[in-house]
Amino acid sequence: MRQYKVKVLKPGYSQWIKPDKLRASGTITLVYGNINIIVDTGGPCDKLALLDVLAGEGLTPDDIMYVVCTHGHSDHIGNNNLFPEAIFIVSHDISQGDCYTLHDFNREPYFIDNDVEVIATPGHTKQDVSVIVRSNRGTVAIVGDLFECESDLEQEDIWKNMSEFPEEQEANRKMILEIADFIIPGHGSEFLTEKYKP
Repeated sequence: MRQYKVKVLKPGYSQWIKPDKLRASGTITLVYGNINIIVDTGGPCDKLALLDVLAGEGLTPDDIMYVVCTHGHSDHIGNNNLFPEAIFIVSHDISQGDCYTLHDFNREPYFIDNDVEVIATPGHTKQDVSVIVRSNRGTVAIVGDLFECESDLEQEDIWKNMSEFPEEQEANRKMILEIADFIIPGHGSEFLTEKYKP
């Protein structure tokens, strides 16, 4: 059995340019090992960059077996159509083609593999999910906008201003900090959790 590796293909970003306008693109992450998984596909403007970085890893969209989107915002699902053969987990929906599988994420994780699970982490939206990977370097949590970026651990308004359910989000942020060695946030680079653990 191969151990999983996790690689950020394209770090996301988020920057306010006016009080009512921001530039944003979601982080795109590759999980590869027994099964190849893309977590969040960025916005439509990321299409060529996504195809290029996949090719740089020796992969095509046909090599991706699962696409997991942490939530349904356009900067996280904008290139889902590049993976027509994949199994999709978008928030709490699981589908392949026009066939849907029912799963209650609020009751139990969805296991893609023994070392990769998708768990409910509501807060930013009601149906956010995170991907937990037991990798070759420890536990990696790919969390979408549960964490916007590492800076939001010290500047809470970064995530709270975008949160639909801040109390739930705060509880899930604490839980992820406890279980993960690394966090890949929705709009920033991967970071170590050690210095943030209670």
